[in-house]
Amino acid sequence: MNFEEMASQLAAHPDYKVKRRLVPILNFGTGTGGPSKRILVLDTETTGLDWRAEKIIELAMLAVDIDLQTGLPIGKVEVYEGFEDPGRPIPPEITKLTGITSQDVKGHQLDEATIKDMVERADLIVAHNAGFDRPFVENRLEVFEHKAWACSFAGIDWKAQGLGSAKLEFLCSELGWFYDAHRAQVDCHALLRVLSSPLKGAEEKPLTGLQQLFKSAENARTIVKAFGSPFETKDKLKARGYRWDAEARVWSTAVKSAEALDAESAWLKAQVYGGRSVRIGMEIQDALVQFSSRSGKSSDRVL
Repeated sequence: MNFEEMASQLAAHPDYKVKRRLVPILNFGTGTGGPSKRILVLDTETTGLDWRAEKIIELAMLAVDIDLQTGLPIGKVEVYEGFEDPGRPIPPEITKLTGITSQDVKGHQLDEATIKDMVERADLIVAHNAGFDRPFVENRLEVFEHKAWACSFAGIDWKAQGLGSAKLEFLCSELGWFYDAHRAQVDCHALLRVLSSPLKGAEEKPLTGLQQLFKSAENARTIVKAFGSPFETKDKLKARGYRWDAEARVWSTAVKSAEALDAESAWLKAQVYGGRSVRIGMEIQDALVQFSSRSGKSSDRVL
């Protein structure tokens, strides 16, 4: 019996769960022949967390067509991976995390022409933490500003899928794969495979993660800003998914529909502001702006 036969027998037993090494697929074959759109899956490695002060040291991108009927990749996968010298030593903690050394990137520069060509031909750019990656790449190359973006971390309700974490390695593991992280290209391959899997839902034919992201990119999201929220409500806000913006000094969250905005407003008034009449902030972001450092259309609402 070979290893695959052994693994298949174990996987068929209810007391065992088998994980296989994730092997990148570079050609997904033909689809239904119906309409398709091109997706660009992107990941960066950087010298730190702040896009204003830190630099990209590695950029990886996968570009592939998606069959809109099946939600699955089709055809050949176009791959780009490149290093860039940040002009200063890579911090030891970054080398420990990524395995990338200053010697690895010395003298290297991103291929701007190739990157621009791949980006311009994409219909949607996806990153697993777009709020991190998008400001970095837009700061490096303007072409990224003019494309619709989606975030597979924030754009899919992984808890509703019965998953306890939205971290990419965890999602891959739950779907039966493992891989050697933490490098940009392998993370892109892992994300593409995760998003090609069907999601749990009310539909008779479940959507894949890729279909869900294309669908969600069609609708703007509204950032709700809880201005002047009492300090003692911070745990409530955090538990509900609000994030603290230290620069603006405000808790905020995102909603995707008018119904969700009304529900959030009612919750804030009752649970955070104690029924008082207050003014909250709102910022409408479409896929061309969301997850970037640029602002959408701002307004406010009286509760």
